[in-house]
Amino acid sequence: MPNLPRRPLLAALAFSWVAAAASTARAAERAPWSDAAFAAAQAAGRPLIVEVTAPWCPTCRAQAPHVTATLAEPALASALLLTVDFDTQKDALRRLGVRQQSTIIAFNGTQERGRIIGVTDATQIRDLIRRAV
Repeated sequence: MPNLPRRPLLAALAFSWVAAAASTARAAERAPWSDAAFAAAQAAGRPLIVEVTAPWCPTCRAQAPHVTATLAEPALASALLLTVDFDTQKDALRRLGVRQQSTIIAFNGTQERGRIIGVTDATQIRDLIRRAV
């Protein structure tokens, strides 16, 4: 076996191990809103995030990367994110007591842990979503 420098070899091995571990990390599940999915997640006591969005909403677009980043955290691997379309899912809006798009609600089972409306600050979004756990 050739005499290879140890540091680059160890660094390469460490990087491949970290990359493999990261690829096996599970992110939260995402699904479109349905009454059945909402009820099942609540009955199971699952961490549940509901985001109310509209395709035309700039605030919703600003919230999205912060929601995605937070849901990638290992502590939220068992969470479910349900997306409600503000324009077409009026029954869900009534059920949830939502009056405008860019609303994010955190539940742990049947207990609502908090909600924010129109917030684009990464820290506030992360803190809300973490309350579901």
